[in-house]
Amino acid sequence: MHQFKKHVLPNGLRILFVPQPQGMTATVLVLVEAGSEYETKKINGVSHFLEHMCFKGTKKRPNALTISSEIESLGAANNAFTSHQMTGYYAKVQPAKFFEALDIIADIYVNPVFDEKEIEKEKGVIVEELNMYEDNPMRKVADLFSDLLYGDQPAGWDIGGTKETVRAMTKKDIVSYRKDHYVAKATAVVVAGPMNEQEVLSSIKKLFKDIPVSKKFAKNPVKENQTKPAVLAHYKKSDQTHIILGFRSFSLFDKRRYALDVLEDVLGGGMSSRLFQRVREKLGAAYYVRAGSDLFTDHGFSAISAGLDNTRTIEVIGAILDELRKICDKPVTEKELQKSKNHIIGNFLMGLESSDDLANFYGSQEIARQKIAMPKEMVKKIESVTAGEVQKVARDIMKNQGLNLALIGPFEDKKPFEKILKL
Repeated sequence: MHQFKKHVLPNGLRILFVPQPQGMTATVLVLVEAGSEYETKKINGVSHFLEHMCFKGTKKRPNALTISSEIESLGAANNAFTSHQMTGYYAKVQPAKFFEALDIIADIYVNPVFDEKEIEKEKGVIVEELNMYEDNPMRKVADLFSDLLYGDQPAGWDIGGTKETVRAMTKKDIVSYRKDHYVAKATAVVVAGPMNEQEVLSSIKKLFKDIPVSKKFAKNPVKENQTKPAVLAHYKKSDQTHIILGFRSFSLFDKRRYALDVLEDVLGGGMSSRLFQRVREKLGAAYYVRAGSDLFTDHGFSAISAGLDNTRTIEVIGAILDELRKICDKPVTEKELQKSKNHIIGNFLMGLESSDDLANFYGSQEIARQKIAMPKEMVKKIESVTAGEVQKVARDIMKNQGLNLALIGPFEDKKPFEKILKL
């Protein structure tokens, strides 16, 4: 199993090197502690806007076409992403092209130029991205769920911002936000693949020598306040109702997270899971139904998502709640427990086969300031989960005062949902 090496430069920049001697690809991933939870309401969406603008030109590569042509001529897979608490930029290439890819990713991160004309054009692009998500209820319902849980604070806002905040964004907003957050000590550069550590280290030191070393601004802590079940229903004329039903849980530093993984797999981790069997196989009322969590540095939730027959939405929500009561009332059997552990471990290890998977695995832990757990440790922790721990974590989080339901479908009245939403 691969090991990793960590270097911290005098300016605070963190470098993770994950060797993969037999790897067919190499990945560079630059992560920064900056996302929508670091924003104010006026500039909601600036993290995502900044991510877009980094690809619009640098001092060395004057426009988007130069950057995209160079990357594509390397045969690279590359992209960027913005989440609530981090932003990432990456390229995955054949090892022979790695240092060229590293040069491009470092350049867009350290030396972007923010052309006012490009900013104005990109507003249209981002508004269309928001429209695309608006037209995809399976994706949009996740934004509603965040809004329901956290309301009018950064954790409850849309990562992309609103059409109004995007259209009002200025160069000054973007430059000022970048100055506060894109600094050495908030940045991690992760390299995975069959590369020479010293050559990589030497190259990163040169390419990132101009990264700012100023103070990093922290985000405000998330406030949570709920006393009874809550429903958010968004009317949309559609052929299917998309729901997320879930609970407030805990942060990614909580030791119960492994028991929660097992609980979610038992409920909705695969085709033999309880919810899949009940909702799809027995009731024939959904195509997809699954369970999973989002855990962050200071908050988290566990949720079940499904796309349901409009005429049977109330019935299916009732069936899901019934399965939740059962898992709280009675411990899972040893056979079901072991099946879920095997399923989690198998998928986890298969998800570490490629250089970009490895870079993400180590980098996401590092940027969240976690003590990095090796794959072997994670496997051991999953294997050690007991039926009692699964039942305990179910009882800990599956309570009426943390229960939430967000849905998109042809419903104008949320009262019928409020009536049945209780454990």
